[in-house]
Amino acid sequence: MRSVKTVALVVVCVLGVAVMLSAGPNKFGVANTQFVNFDEPISVGNVVLPKGEYRITHTMEGENHIMVFTQQRVKNPAEARVKCTLVTLPAKAERNETFYTHNAANQHVLVEMSFKGDTAKHVF
Repeated sequence: MRSVKTVALVVVCVLGVAVMLSAGPNKFGVANTQFVNFDEPISVGNVVLPKGEYRITHTMEGENHIMVFTQQRVKNPAEARVKCTLVTLPAKAERNETFYTHNAANQHVLVEMSFKGDTAKHVF
């Protein structure tokens, strides 16, 4: 009985370490998943996302870095997929930052994002 408990404890520890390691930055120096809150509608690629909370997933399609924005806590979530360029930062980002410009319709247009702890920023 004691050996079963020991094996179970080892399995739980290994799984815990695996989860912690997968939650950190990937080989590009950015976390695979982030969360952001937009206070106003914002243009991301060719999609205007409504204000709200979004899960951002960083994926690869061949050599292309793609960020997928998926709205959270709504019945019909908005989604945008946009290609990004990773630009190495001189040091780890100290905080989350979002930069945008305005288009002719005076809408926010996302141009750059960085997340606390990442070593690269996303440029659109």
